[in-house]
Amino acid sequence: MTDESYMRLAMELAAGTEGQTSPNPCVGAVVVKDGRILGVGAHLRAGTEHAEVHALTMAGDNAGGGTIYVTLEPCSHFGRTPPCADLIIEKGIKRAVIAVVDPNPEVAGKGVNKLTKAGITVETNILKEEAEWLNRRFFHYIRSGTPYVTLKAAASLDGKTATKTGESQWITSIESREDGHRLRHVHDAILVGSGTLAADNPSLTTRIPNGGSNPVRVILDTSLSISEESSIIVDKAAPVWVFCGMEAEVEKEQQLLELGVKIFRMSSSSIRIQDVLHNLARENIMSLYVEGGATVHGSFLEAGAIQEAVFYLAPKLIGGKGAPSVIEGNGAAEMAEVMDLDIKKIERIGPDLKITALPRSEE
Repeated sequence: MTDESYMRLAMELAAGTEGQTSPNPCVGAVVVKDGRILGVGAHLRAGTEHAEVHALTMAGDNAGGGTIYVTLEPCSHFGRTPPCADLIIEKGIKRAVIAVVDPNPEVAGKGVNKLTKAGITVETNILKEEAEWLNRRFFHYIRSGTPYVTLKAAASLDGKTATKTGESQWITSIESREDGHRLRHVHDAILVGSGTLAADNPSLTTRIPNGGSNPVRVILDTSLSISEESSIIVDKAAPVWVFCGMEAEVEKEQQLLELGVKIFRMSSSSIRIQDVLHNLARENIMSLYVEGGATVHGSFLEAGAIQEAVFYLAPKLIGGKGAPSVIEGNGAAEMAEVMDLDIKKIERIGPDLKITALPRSEE
């Protein structure tokens, strides 16, 4: 097997933990010696042993003189766990193959330097592009200080999210809806506006086979119009955080606080998207899944706060000037202001198309 083959195995191990390691990255590791795989591992949850520890523990005393393949640069500092670079040195590993260097300033090349100084041969950038895509949310969070935003929409082929009377259930197929729930599972938080909450009373939980992680449920509600009978408040299935304007009623805020809702009162009468993102980052929210209506989507577009767009398009034509579209708001006045996207992937999900696209500036 080649270096790429072993690294691909490590990548598969890491990908299996997507959605459960935040605010840490997904990492996989494989220990190989004399063409034999001696140990494998993945980082399962923040605060627990890293992938390298699991792989080296499995390899035991046989690891000496072997090669370790890691999808992300081993840490070199004491955090909630000891440095992985020190353990690699201690176990007598002779060669380390690393997919990509960690952008975290606490690591950022220091792990590679520590291994090199110990006499270990280090090779980097093996399947680098795949490794960066796997941990794109972590990389953005570290580099920008704000959550990675995925904007999701389900629409007809002509871009409508409902009929002119507001009927929207269901435009896309059950397969697309299940796939959307898997995206909820891999994000730390899900966000909608007060309009979506009032119209649909959604639970905003993850419903996939064998369970899944429920994201923190974030609501943009300038005037605190949220009903205390809303499903998200009553079900207690996941935390509920509400962002409101400075003029929202204090008595309503106190009532919501008593029901376990966390309130973020903005310093202005309106809610600015960048303020929301910075507040979420301070709460260790690494990734945000925006599943709101056209107004919320328009606000994120105008703020330039979209790192990934996922559109599920059903083979249906709704038509109608009054039928809502995916994104509203002010919109671009000139083509020079338009957000250009590169299509990353097109998939068939049941009868629908799933299009994943990235802003060109994010590449």
